[in-house]
Amino acid sequence: MSTNVQEKRWSYPPSPSEEVVRSLSESLQIAPTLAMLLAQRGILNFEQARHFFRPSLQDLHSPFLMADLQKAVDRILLAIDQEEGILVYGDYDVDGTTAVSLVSDYLRRHTQNVETYIPDRYKEGYGLSEAGVRFAAENGYSVIIALDCGIKAFQQSRLARELGIDLIIGDHHRPGDTLPDAFAILDPKREDCAYPFKELSGCGVGFKLCQGIHEKMGLSFSDLTEYLDLLAVSIGADIVPVVGENRILAHFGMKQINERPRPAIGHFVKQSKRSVFTITDVVFIIAPRVNAAGRIDHGHLAVELLTTQDTLEVKRLAEIIDHHNQTRREFDQQITTEALEMIQSAGEESRRTTVVMSESWHKGVIGIVASRLIENYFRPTVVFTESNGKLAGSARSVPGFDVYAALDACSDVLEQFGGHMYAAGMTLLPERYQEFKDRFEEVVSSTISDDQLIPEVNVDLKISLSEIDHKFYRILRQFAPFGPENLQPIFSTSGVRVPNGRVRKVGSDGKHLKVTILDPDTGLTLDGIGFGLGHWEEILKEGQPFQMAYHVEENEWNGKRSLQLRLVDIKI
Repeated sequence: MSTNVQEKRWSYPPSPSEEVVRSLSESLQIAPTLAMLLAQRGILNFEQARHFFRPSLQDLHSPFLMADLQKAVDRILLAIDQEEGILVYGDYDVDGTTAVSLVSDYLRRHTQNVETYIPDRYKEGYGLSEAGVRFAAENGYSVIIALDCGIKAFQQSRLARELGIDLIIGDHHRPGDTLPDAFAILDPKREDCAYPFKELSGCGVGFKLCQGIHEKMGLSFSDLTEYLDLLAVSIGADIVPVVGENRILAHFGMKQINERPRPAIGHFVKQSKRSVFTITDVVFIIAPRVNAAGRIDHGHLAVELLTTQDTLEVKRLAEIIDHHNQTRREFDQQITTEALEMIQSAGEESRRTTVVMSESWHKGVIGIVASRLIENYFRPTVVFTESNGKLAGSARSVPGFDVYAALDACSDVLEQFGGHMYAAGMTLLPERYQEFKDRFEEVVSSTISDDQLIPEVNVDLKISLSEIDHKFYRILRQFAPFGPENLQPIFSTSGVRVPNGRVRKVGSDGKHLKVTILDPDTGLTLDGIGFGLGHWEEILKEGQPFQMAYHVEENEWNGKRSLQLRLVDIKI
């Protein structure tokens, strides 16, 4: 597979107040560098730092601050009391399947009249489907709880009401100007919702509903901690900001994953052979497997896996899902290779957009392929395939560029579209493909800046290698769990060298870099690994000084741990 290596631009944040940094450094007894990192993240005094470094479940908000939550709780308790059927509905992605798993598992502790429903990705598509609503009516379910979806399900809400079903929507996406005609709508992003934290995942909204039911029953919150592992998976996979309430929930969710995970999650942790499982491991080990069920087969497999207590059944389902994930990876690699060849053979390397299509591509992986293409050609990308006589497309964007707005400017060419700033889906009549491709290029070219077409490395701080020791790393590790708005810090250091040519390509395809880095001023050396940086091997062997951007991490090998630098980028 050919790659297009682009030079990246490095940016640095504004320097925080020296007085704030000095005060934090003294009150917390930490290095000024670490105090500066805190200040950059809006942590400006001892009390804020205490909440940051010592998250507490006591700081979670009351669920009853959320609009309609009291109404939803009362309706569910009535359904439990009168033995009515409850259908827990959710999307086929990680956030949807963890939400369905959490809420259905919780409700089954109080009633047996609970069923789950995940829509078929290919027959029903994304969101609350009419087929799902009719399934509830035909099978005697008088309450539907729709999770991670529903905030724009106007037609489906009307159908539920016509069929005598009380629909409770638990979503976290931004509503439109009007709300669906549902029995209750839980969404922190509702304009009339006073809930203080607006960035819960869909699974997070489901958890707050369960918390409300639990409180109304007069039960202890400690009973709910067993569900925090599912919540941590949704927070990591759905790329929600890891600040505020999400940070608390993710912190205790990761604690649950490492100490008392449910059988399915424990299976993946054990397979990984990691002594400490992190939220990054959730993103790269658990999330792709859970997602693969809905991409290749059906999302209900993921719910079965996440809710079963039978370890033999976990093993059986995990093997099926692992197989689906391997198939997904093969599709992903094959389609990405084909798409890159299309771009090159058409001479489209210099365009400002990527739009590619093949009727044979698997619909379940075109979003992943769009992201892969951005790794090679850093520009807004749409990948299409054939689906039910139309073209189904998946769009991905680059930081700072609103691909949803660009699609809106092309909406007269599209059949339908939806999504947000960085990711969207659409359908298109096959005969209008070239028209869309030309229009999308025209719209993006007129609105995107030159800088947005250059990959950016957001460096937090310039430091020297002598600042990096085990104490520094021990405190740095407490900044975790990492995620949007609390990203893993990137440092930069200048004037380092490779001693005695100690650099080599690694990996089956030689794409990665294994290197020893020397600070000439102190004689200090640290090992480094650079994923996707194998092309630097020959240049670094020459021994000239260079500048590097990197994360500080701990490497675990054969039971031994040592500090290492994970290189993000290199400049001569």
